[in-house]
Amino acid sequence: MKESNKVILKGEEIRQLISQIAEKIISRYGKDADRLSLVGIRTGGVYLMERIHKILKKKLKTDIPKGIVDITLYRDDIDSSLSKPEVGETELLFDVNDKYIILIDDVLFTGRTIRAAIDVIIDFGRPKKIEVAVLVDRGHREIPVYAEFVGYRIETRENDRVNVVFTEEGKRKEDAVILEKGEKKL
Repeated sequence: MKESNKVILKGEEIRQLISQIAEKIISRYGKDADRLSLVGIRTGGVYLMERIHKILKKKLKTDIPKGIVDITLYRDDIDSSLSKPEVGETELLFDVNDKYIILIDDVLFTGRTIRAAIDVIIDFGRPKKIEVAVLVDRGHREIPVYAEFVGYRIETRENDRVNVVFTEEGKRKEDAVILEKGEKKL
């Protein structure tokens, strides 16, 4: 890891934050669990969604429908950012109409990823409500998007990066949130 990289959260801290997010979802939607669904944004959002789903299933004693969205073809920078985009599969195998959907991602930055994911969901139907849950909110919005359920907020510079590494990826033995400092702008 570079000297400018700093682990800001790891292991048990991340598990606690995920548990807190799940508890907030339960307090808001526990009575409407039959209308609740979770949707993870590929890839980090999917790992987070699976963990939240496991907690909800245990505490609510019901299997909440879950899905996965890939936003590659919905990106507003598709023409300029990727020479050959890798498109993953979107898996929304439940009826999204009239559902309370919690859209889940690992990091919220400009809001553009969330906007694209909402577009994907809307192509499948008309949910009652879509709310956002993220592990880390780092600010710097370019469009008016916010997360209702946030594990951790951090102030960053625009050119910094925040990476969430889950053990499921096989890159680390322990979960970590890593802040990579970008070059200071003059």
